[in-house]
Amino acid sequence: MRQRRIVDHLAGVPTATAADLAALTGMSLMTIHRDIDDLARRGILRKFHGGVSGMPTTVFESSSDFRLQTQTLAKSALAKVAADMVEPGMSIMLDDSTTVLSLARLLNDRGPLTVITNYRQVIEEFRENDEIRLIVAGGQYSRTHDSFIGMPSISSVDAFAVDIVFQSTSTMSAQMTFHQEQDIVLMKRSMLVSGSRRVLMMDSTKVGRTSLHRYVPVSDFTDVILTDDVDPEIVEQVSQLAVVHLASLTT
Repeated sequence: MRQRRIVDHLAGVPTATAADLAALTGMSLMTIHRDIDDLARRGILRKFHGGVSGMPTTVFESSSDFRLQTQTLAKSALAKVAADMVEPGMSIMLDDSTTVLSLARLLNDRGPLTVITNYRQVIEEFRENDEIRLIVAGGQYSRTHDSFIGMPSISSVDAFAVDIVFQSTSTMSAQMTFHQEQDIVLMKRSMLVSGSRRVLMMDSTKVGRTSLHRYVPVSDFTDVILTDDVDPEIVEQVSQLAVVHLASLTT
């Protein structure tokens, strides 16, 4: 599909022009501009003067569709470490990050489990598994994030107390986590307090950066899983605030 080729291409480059995409697909500029307008309207990429991009900025979060194409090796490594924390009989909460989705894909044989999530992709992963008790939380459906997002008062998330909450977010420093969108911050905070154990999963592209909104201090998490290419100095600083687990990118 032409639009999928565009999205896949933008997953590997910071920006592209309409002429670049026309050459890539062999289509006319008029057709490419229509595709760009459609993808931008759906929140999959953003337009700016002179080009387009799917990459996140400090104020713009990439869409779920776009994020599914990026850092797949790192997400898989993080998921393997996280999966070892899950045992049959547990209750877990999974947020709407594509990193945590990689974990969900490893849990179909870990039942019985109770899984609470607001991410449609996670729902699809488990909906035919009789060993998974699946509970959907959230509010209004967001097409950009492919998830259900509501204020804490209507999301029902704070009604639960689970064994482990697994989350990822857009960026983090050694002391603070961040996200570009305030409504996502509020939803994630509401989910986080539900967990006895609270696990953050972050690859190196998200570490040592900031986004517009502060989420929570790193110390609010009991565990932080990082890929092993994160700056060792940052790893050491994070280890003073939470238990750090390193995910190998080579095994």
